[in-house]
Amino acid sequence: MTEVYRLQFTVDEDEEGQRLDRWLADCLLELQVDASRTQLQEWIKRGLIARVDSTKAVKSSDLVVATSTYIVQIPELQPVELAGDEVAFDIVYEDDSLVVVNKPRGLVVHPAAGHARGTLVNGLVHRGTLLCPLGGEMRPGVVHRIDKDTSGLLVLAKTEMAYRGLTEQLRTHAMEREYTAIVHGTLEHSLGTVDAPVGRDPKNRQRMAVVAGGKHAVTHFRVDRQYARYARLTCQLETGRTHQIRVHMAYIDHPLAGDPLYGPRHTLPIIGQALHAGLLGFVHPQTGAHLKFEAPLPTDMEQLVEWLERDG
Repeated sequence: MTEVYRLQFTVDEDEEGQRLDRWLADCLLELQVDASRTQLQEWIKRGLIARVDSTKAVKSSDLVVATSTYIVQIPELQPVELAGDEVAFDIVYEDDSLVVVNKPRGLVVHPAAGHARGTLVNGLVHRGTLLCPLGGEMRPGVVHRIDKDTSGLLVLAKTEMAYRGLTEQLRTHAMEREYTAIVHGTLEHSLGTVDAPVGRDPKNRQRMAVVAGGKHAVTHFRVDRQYARYARLTCQLETGRTHQIRVHMAYIDHPLAGDPLYGPRHTLPIIGQALHAGLLGFVHPQTGAHLKFEAPLPTDMEQLVEWLERDG
């Protein structure tokens, strides 16, 4: 197979000592590149992964060292064939390179175990959108995800150039992403930053948590409105770890309202966490134009805000 493109990753200090294959799997997962540890081990055997500051061939069992940089050559992937399903969502913008959608709460982004059909990707296939295969068989064109019960904006790539350009902006934290969140409690400061590493919860692999050795994660937040027992925030992602806002807000004892995984249950009348990806900005990989999109709050969150303003 011919090489399509390269990715470069540098080991953070708090990641030192992890196995190379496990560390790379986490790095690629953050960019939505569908590569299992088995797949990575095969790439390592084929010499597609190398350490920049060493001429010695790497092994899957190598323990990564802080500040070391690794190059991953992504092999050419075949076009993806997924079934199309009629799914309700709004396309905010589309051209020959990419598509920006406003995902409703309750919709899964791409097929996975337990959600083989009826996802956003299946919906795009049904509408005739040809997505770039670089995301993987089940994640074609998926540059970044938002959780099933989070609503809002995300961009998917239709070409290899778009996928490479968008994932690079994601990797270098150049993509602008803002979320509206409703959280529990009274915050002491109107502005704040949570800088805490996020990884799998060792006590529950279905959850993420702030853990030593986790991936570097930074969330900035602003209090837009403080109520008696809740607050409405704008959260800005500097990094994009799995469940990052949900984990970080729970970590500072202000979990998202309605969050079934990280917060108290049966609080405000909403299904899932009160979180909406309302702003998305990036540089178009083909034209170089800076694009910025905004999506209004969905009806359920609008109703929550109205209730909090009146009775909260």
